[in-house]
Amino acid sequence: MFLGFIIMIGIAWLLQSIFGFLQIKHFNRKYSELRRLGRVAIGKKTGMFKAGTVVMFAIDKRNNILKAAKMQGVTVFSRVRELKGFEGKNLLKISDADYKGMNKLTKYAIEDALKSYDIIAKGGELRVKKGWIDYLIPKKS
Repeated sequence: MFLGFIIMIGIAWLLQSIFGFLQIKHFNRKYSELRRLGRVAIGKKTGMFKAGTVVMFAIDKRNNILKAAKMQGVTVFSRVRELKGFEGKNLLKISDADYKGMNKLTKYAIEDALKSYDIIAKGGELRVKKGWIDYLIPKKS
């Protein structure tokens, strides 16, 4: 009984790892497609018990959005999909009207992309936010 339970946990972990790998591979492929169009601004908003969201904007030299995409979900089955309504707009001039009909996490992810782009454009460096695992197991510096 106990051995069967351990085997089930092992199989579940293995499947989670495989599907997670496939999800990352899919994300990287979509990122590469956007990268071929121009620079890419990326923003994210993680949700503890809600769907996490990642947005990507392919932009030209004048910061006009060529293509927008987002990945949102709580499982490894989430995929990158087209984010409609942003093509042709200037990344730096996105207004509240452009957020109409979007959920909060998508709005926050777009705001994070704008903030990240601004930091990079000014020659700054993005700080990596600590995750929950970093608080449990602190790294020695």
